[in-house]
Order: sequence, then C-alpha cells, then structure tokens
Amino acid sequence: MKKAENIIIGISIGDLNGIGSEVILKTFEDNRMMELCTPVIFANVKIISFIKKNLNSETALHGIDSLNELVKGKINVLNVWREGVDINFGATDENVGKYAIKSFTAATKALKEGQIDVLVTAPINKYNIQSDDFKFPGHTDYLNQELEGNALMLMVQDNLRVGLLTDHVPVNEVAAHITEKLITQKIETINKSLKQDFGITKPKIALLGLNPHSGDNGVIGKEDEEIMKPTVKKLFEKGILVFGPYAADGFFGSGQYEKFDAVIASYHDQGLIPFKTLSFGNGVNYTAGLNKIRTSPDHGTAYEIAGKGLADFNSFKEAVYLAIDVYHARNEYQELVKNPLKIKEKELLTKKGA
Repeated sequence: MKKAENIIIGISIGDLNGIGSEVILKTFEDNRMMELCTPVIFANVKIISFIKKNLNSETALHGIDSLNELVKGKINVLNVWREGVDINFGATDENVGKYAIKSFTAATKALKEGQIDVLVTAPINKYNIQSDDFKFPGHTDYLNQELEGNALMLMVQDNLRVGLLTDHVPVNEVAAHITEKLITQKIETINKSLKQDFGITKPKIALLGLNPHSGDNGVIGKEDEEIMKPTVKKLFEKGILVFGPYAADGFFGSGQYEKFDAVIASYHDQGLIPFKTLSFGNGVNYTAGLNKIRTSPDHGTAYEIAGKGLADFNSFKEAVYLAIDVYHARNEYQELVKNPLKIKEKELLTKKGA
C-alpha cells in the first residue's frame, strides 16, 4: 500500500473565472497537506501563477510537462495547454469553459490510466462547457461514460450521506424515471459503496418517497405504493438493509436520518436542500459506484465573489480528505475480500462494539 505522501491527487481546475483556483490554492497553502498526498493540478502553470498573484497567495507551485516529472512535497501544475487564457473573474465565458473541459478530460484520462490515484474536481459552469465535443450536463455523466460501474451522486459530510435516485432531471420528468430497475441499481450501488468506501459492514439505508406523505397509501400518487415498496421488500429479502419509503417532509427535521448510514432521495432538491442546510460549506460530492475515486466540493463557481479572496475553501479541503479516506478504505476492503476470515472477524468486532 502506498505511503500517504505518495497518493497522487489529480485536480481539474474548473472554471478559471470562478473560485476553483482560489479554493485549490488556499487548501494547499498549509504544507502539512503534503504529508497526506502529492497534488497535481491539470492546467497551465503561468495561468495559475497569474491567479495566485491576483490573490496575493504565497503558495509555491512546481510546473511540469509530464506526470513523470511529478515531485513529492510540491504542488505540481501539469501544463495541459501552452497558450494564454483571458481571465475575467465572475464572467461566463465559453472559451474559459473549453479550458475547464481540457483540464477535466486530461485528468480523467490520467485517472483511467492509473497515473493519478484519485480525482478532485473544482466547480464548472454547466452552461459554458457545452460543445460539439462535450455534451454532458456535468462531471458525473462524463465519468459514468469513461469509467467502469454505475455512477451515483452521494453527498457526504461526516456520517450524513445523501444519494439520489435521479439527479439532473427536470421535476416534471422525475416520476417517469422511478422504476424497479433504477431503484435496485441505485440501492445496490450505495450498499456496495458503503461497504468498500466507508468501511461499514452492514449498512442501513433509507429510501425517501416520491410523493407527499409517501403517497398516503395511493391517495397522492401511486409510485410509492406500487413501485417503491415492493422493490424495497425484494432488496431486503436479498439481504440489503434498506427501509422505506419514508415521507420526506419530516425525515430530516425529526433527526430520523441519524439512524441510517445513507439516505436515498427520489430527486435532486428533495435530497440536496436538507443536505446543504445541515452541512453547507463542509459537504462533499462523491461519485460512488465507479471503479475510480472522484470527489468535488458541494458548491458552484460563485462568480459573485471570484477573484476577491473571499472564497471559503473548507468544502474543497474536505473533498481532498474524503478522496484520501476512500482510497485507503478501498485498499483495506480489497485486502479483506482476499481473505473471507478477516471479513468475519470484522463483523464480530462490529457486533461487540454495537
């Protein structure tokens, strides 16, 4: 297993007119971060140096032209392009969007090829990244195409984990997406992730209903009664500890979420509004279900404060920490899987500690 400082964290730069570069530089201003990993930013060292000067940052950068030139203990910046880019903090710019995607696709390629161990992505603008070469709503959809597995957006803050059945789907289309196949896939994905990525031996999962009051026995919509309940029952009978569907309105306010290792919401705002209310500024977006590890902060480009030195970097720092933690957890899980007796020992220890 790699020593901590040898874990290579690949970082895609995100929208250069947003706060991505700032939160990256602030995260690695603390030299102790180099004891946990070796960062490499996929961008251009002259551009990052310009942003660093604008922010009066003293973070030292090390420009490289190949990942073979990576230096431990340094903040490496891989020159993905050579030309200059006009930076206008706070502006939506299609040209800047192209460079966000150049950085992201180069970092993804390095992740696929094992040249970096994990990927942390800075925020992009979903509008200005669209082109003939990149027609994806965001990072997750592209990663789902490029990597093995089935991607699931999982928002994480300490023991609070919120996943989604449907993510970037218009509200008027959500119900049509809720099928037994989708629910089964997402719950199996999150169950596996909780075991291998978070070290939870017997995860407990809650599913939130689609309709108000989970449909009130079919009075307010049929999906909860006819699709969700039978699917949850089948999965439970297969040995997955999933419960629900629960009425979403009081689930978080009553503290019910604290009894579960993860919660799956039916649609984007049903899950992300309570998550961000409880953890904004410290949450992490983790892409569960893939054969490679990717995290990102829980915020966007924040154009309104870009270039002003006001950005809070805690969420990005937590994204780096989570990527490292998941990397270690996966390695430990793979060792356990090789030896079934170790899994049994862990289950016994978990029971004793309960």
